Amino acid sequence: MRLSALYFALSALFFVSVSAAPAPEPAPEPAPAPALVDLDITGLLRVDFSPRTHYNAPIAPWKPGAHPGWYFGAHPEKYPKLFCLVGLICRLLDLLPLGFHCPKPPPPPTPNPPSDGYTQTFNNLTGATQGGDYLTFGLVDTVADCKAMCNRVERCVFANTYHDVNGKDGSTQLTCSLFSGCHDASDATNTGGQTQPDGSVNFIRESSGWCKA
Repeated sequence: MRLSALYFALSALFFVSVSAAPAPEPAPEPAPAPALVDLDITGLLRVDFSPRTHYNAPIAPWKPGAHPGWYFGAHPEKYPKLFCLVGLICRLLDLLPLGFHCPKPPPPPTPNPPSDGYTQTFNNLTGATQGGDYLTFGLVDTVADCKAMCNRVERCVFANTYHDVNGKDGSTQLTCSLFSGCHDASDATNTGGQTQPDGSVNFIRESSGWCKA
């Protein structure tokens, strides 16, 4: 009887200790795989191509230290240092939630082209547009390329095309500056005059303004 009582007491004590022990916490569920839109956009593109950085051109072209943020044209192989809007880059921009898609190459020029929706406000000046409504700037092959880019950039209604001689790493391409308001010759006050790393001084020629109707 004494052994039975002892056995009963030990069994009861074991039952109480097991019942009082905290239940093991469930294993954490694995985190779901991130959707494409949640991925680091800067990491995918290797550049923050968005309005907050003026599409990779945070410094306006008339200010020291300015550098084109992109290239749009038919010869990206000539501009390995620039963010070229072609190929894989354009496919990524189509997938990511940036609100920007690459322009389509404009059709070849014809003798009597249809209206493209732009009105020229000045032509062949030696000064480029300056304005607080600056959006972005880059390099293009043609005026039509610059207008096509303006059609893709949010709020863009004005394109300024010009040659920045000795500027922009010595590129002979057209510079394409975009703005959210239209401008005339009175705003073409950027005449260059910036000393370049090689000691040359830049100047502007063949500057034209294009206002979207």
